[in-house]
Amino acid sequence: MLLIALGQLRRRPAAFAGLAVALLLAIATLTLFGSLFAAEVTTPASVRRASAGPGLMVIAGAFGEIAVLVTFFVVVNALGFALRQQHRELALLRTIAATPRQTRRLARAQVVTTTLLTAVPGWVAGVAAARRFLAGLQRLGAAAPEVRVPVTPLPMLVALAAVLAVGLMSSAVAARKISRIAPAAALTASSTEHGRTGAPRLLAGIGVLVGGALLLRLAATRPPEQVDKAGQAALLGSLVLLIAVALTGPFAVRVLITALGAPVRALAPGAGWLADANLRGYARRLSSAVVPVALLVGLTGTMLVMTSTAGHAANATATSVTSATDVWLRQAELTLLACFAAVSTLNTLVAATAERRREFALLRLVGARPQLLRMLTVEAVLTTVVGVLLGATVAGAASTAFSMAVTGSPMPSVPAFTCGYVVAGAALLTVPAILATGLRAAHGPAAELVGGGRD
Repeated sequence: MLLIALGQLRRRPAAFAGLAVALLLAIATLTLFGSLFAAEVTTPASVRRASAGPGLMVIAGAFGEIAVLVTFFVVVNALGFALRQQHRELALLRTIAATPRQTRRLARAQVVTTTLLTAVPGWVAGVAAARRFLAGLQRLGAAAPEVRVPVTPLPMLVALAAVLAVGLMSSAVAARKISRIAPAAALTASSTEHGRTGAPRLLAGIGVLVGGALLLRLAATRPPEQVDKAGQAALLGSLVLLIAVALTGPFAVRVLITALGAPVRALAPGAGWLADANLRGYARRLSSAVVPVALLVGLTGTMLVMTSTAGHAANATATSVTSATDVWLRQAELTLLACFAAVSTLNTLVAATAERRREFALLRLVGARPQLLRMLTVEAVLTTVVGVLLGATVAGAASTAFSMAVTGSPMPSVPAFTCGYVVAGAALLTVPAILATGLRAAHGPAAELVGGGRD
């Protein structure tokens, strides 16, 4: 199984490179915050009491809670997509007498191999980030100058164990479907996409949506002096809502594409019709591409609007040290979240477009080569629009809840130009990634690709 797993890693470098980056970021993030906890524990109590800040554990806990959850969200999304890309190969293994247990073992072997390959770089990056983070806190007076990040393997091992646990659980869920059905049915299912979202998935999405709404209600009812708690609840609520978007994604994007399809077909009759038919017919694939865009816009937009709203709200009780520390932490958190979301976006878009080689080859064989680039452009724009709409909806709901807590008004302070940069950044990530990968995937002998000779 190990040799087969390594072969798949070499055969699909685009999908597993994205997964490797996500796993590296996860290990680095957990090592970062674990090292800060270790620094707090190993510091003498007299030194900790001398600091004017709230303490490394409090800062790391408040800062790392959302970052770690987003990290795991990115890992689960990247891993699930990497395994879905192998649906055909796993189905072929089932047809040559591979048992369901062997299929699941292969998925686990891929996760373990990729995680171990990224462990050492993740540890190095995490320890370096912890030292830099601590140095920044010390410059702001939020941590004592004597505090040092200890040289201990415990945070690294905990980070590796946690990422492995999340990866193995995710792989078990992702591989469950292909390993449970009959081999012939598995091969047939690998070449088609079901038209409807399953009832259990929709019900789970509705349940998560209700949970996110409850978190936003909790954020909105916090008193003004508990602005930090309101911010954490609103940010956590936005992440929960984005998970709901991921669960209900195929249904939600099909509704949005149906609404946007008519004007698109009118503006671009040929390419617009092809793009609309593709996106509606493969809503699950489109959902995989849209969710990272929504994650990027939703989390980054929420952080920007919350920071702007808090900055415009009067807070006479805040000290200069607390305000400076909070601003620094918000900026660092925003950078980290944007990095995670950008990695997830690029990984999914590149992998989702690259796996359509046979589809592009078939279009070339039937004489639609001139329409191919225009179709990809329309698809890229629609993917961006749908992702931005879903992300902006989540950011708007979370920011409104936070504004209610801080100012008593449902109208938050929206930095229009900065938010415009976020939308432009999402477009600059999405459109070139889809076009460049699509054009590269369209090269090669069309007849051979359609016949399955190359992948």
